[in-house]
Parts: sequence; structure tokens; C-alpha cells
Amino acid sequence: MTTTIKVSDDLRDRLKAQAAHEGLTLGAHLARLAAGEDRRLRLASLREAVAATPNDVAASYEDEADLWEQAEQADATK
Repeated sequence: MTTTIKVSDDLRDRLKAQAAHEGLTLGAHLARLAAGEDRRLRLASLREAVAATPNDVAASYEDEADLWEQAEQADATK
């Protein structure tokens, strides 16, 4: 299914030029832009969650991650 969106001629031309530069259709370029924005939003949400993590929880996570890293290194040397 396709649809029409209303954008200025200048914006349409910019998007088409960007798409052409990458060898993409305009639709594929818009999909790539939307995926990039989705990723940006997910990472911003993750940053907020990490910043809101209490210090004791973060320290516990780091301790456990260190233990897993040590276990992986021990397995690799066997």
C-alpha cells in the first residue's frame, strides 16, 4: 500500500537527492531515516534508565559482569 504525504517541494527535493546519492528509492530512504530515529529514541531511553539506576544496583551489575568476563576468559584458555 502506498500513500501520499505533504511536504514542501524543497524538502521533497532534498530527500530525493539524498536517496539518489545512496542509490535508494525515496521510500527506502524514508524507512532508513525512520529506523535511525527509532534507534535514537531507544538509546535515549536507555541512557535515561542507566542514569536513573541507583548506585548500589549499578555496582552489583558491574560486579556480576566482571565475574562473567572472568568466566569467559577462563573458558577461552582451556
